[in-house]
Amino acid sequence: MINHRKIVVFGAGRIGRSFIGQVFNRSGFEVVFVDINQSLIDLINFHKKYKVVIKGEKTDQTIWIQDVRGIWLYDTDKVVNELADAGLASLSVGQQGLQAAIPVLAKSLNVRRQKYGDIPLDIIIAENMRNADVYMQDGLIDHLPPDYPVEQLVGLVETSIGKMVPLMTRKDMEEDPLQVFAEPYNTLIVNKNGFKNPLPDVPFLAPKENIKAWVDRKLFIHNLGHATVAYTGFLAHPLSVYIYEILADRKIYRLSRQTMQQSAEILMALYPDEFTKEQLDDHIDDLLQRFMNRSLGDTVFRVGCDLYRKLGPEDRLAAPVHAAIRLNKPYDLILNAIKAGIQFRATDDNGNYFPADKQFFQEAKKGTRYILENVCRIY
Repeated sequence: MINHRKIVVFGAGRIGRSFIGQVFNRSGFEVVFVDINQSLIDLINFHKKYKVVIKGEKTDQTIWIQDVRGIWLYDTDKVVNELADAGLASLSVGQQGLQAAIPVLAKSLNVRRQKYGDIPLDIIIAENMRNADVYMQDGLIDHLPPDYPVEQLVGLVETSIGKMVPLMTRKDMEEDPLQVFAEPYNTLIVNKNGFKNPLPDVPFLAPKENIKAWVDRKLFIHNLGHATVAYTGFLAHPLSVYIYEILADRKIYRLSRQTMQQSAEILMALYPDEFTKEQLDDHIDDLLQRFMNRSLGDTVFRVGCDLYRKLGPEDRLAAPVHAAIRLNKPYDLILNAIKAGIQFRATDDNGNYFPADKQFFQEAKKGTRYILENVCRIY
């Protein structure tokens, strides 16, 4: 029998625990985590609860997420049986993690159909990636029988994940390996048209008709703004550790806001019926206030590192530039943020670079034009 109040959450990391698990647990759902990290799963099963520390601007609030359990991803039979009768699934594992999760999901879908017939499963794709539904559908088709009706039985629900979850210090993790920090923002923007079953009764959901526009709003404004602050701020203040320190410089604040507004103009040209300038200006100002939340302790390193991905052609800075070129819109401020990103050299609290960035630094020695052409694909 299908349990419509159970969600299987692939990914027990920061977004999985602080956002997806929290939102559905507080809405009365049974939450079962699936993760590749067996020690994390063992801790979840031992304690059956964890705390989310909401980092407000003035005070912190602790929320206990109770009655949860977990399964190691490679206990395939257990995952398959758990998912076969679940009302919902979600994914927050990163693109590389999807490659491990998709075969298990496919096997589960096949067993579900054998046991219960043609009852659809909705999968909330809580990943910050464009065209995540197409990526997932292609992956599932590769692992399902040829006659499996994916389009009828699998709801691939794209999302726009706007919640900020900072890296935690070693001390925080040693104090409680299951606790996770997050900002108060708790809105889960989902594709209304992606569901095959009725929308789940969850007050934190914000269903949208045109999810592509909202995915790009996250990328073109939130992610772009964050990166702009980190990259331009690092050049001006290379010893600053936190994003709020950078934004205390009013010149950086104004430049970041103007760069976000330039990208907003591109976004409105892409989706003329979805957003107004006033709405996006309000969104930009709200984001900058959230970025300045001192209690969140968000670091310049976290926001800026992973340069191959963040300067990639489909990501936060290059994607708006590609759209601007097609639409004949200005993009000079965004291009300046990319050039600052090429010079980004922040380290973590142990003085280490993000591992893949070391190779990027070697390539960057070939010059800005080389990175623009070969990493950003801007010609």
